[in-house]
Amino acid sequence: MELLGSLMQAQGGQGGSFAALALPLLFIFGIFYFLLILPQQKRQKKWQGMINELKAGDFVTTSGGIQGRIFSVGDDYVQLRVPPDNLRIQVAKAAVMSVGAEEGKESK
Repeated sequence: MELLGSLMQAQGGQGGSFAALALPLLFIFGIFYFLLILPQQKRQKKWQGMINELKAGDFVTTSGGIQGRIFSVGDDYVQLRVPPDNLRIQVAKAAVMSVGAEEGKESK
């Protein structure tokens, strides 16, 4: 009987140590979620909204550093007119990193 009692006490002690180990791990995961994962999801949603709202005439910058004005928009690509020779190139929508005013000109 004593053996059974001591065995049950030992198992009860292990449950407490699991909770003591799990709580800091959950706390660390919560910190990572709020500092890394949540802000990245917000940036991704904002970028996706920007990509969905592209239209002809917008001035964009691609991930490769190409800047130009959108000539036409397709399902998964955009055609840009790139100065100074008004060269027309086609790039993937996913390559567009920002939409904004042309450098050197003031936006109103």
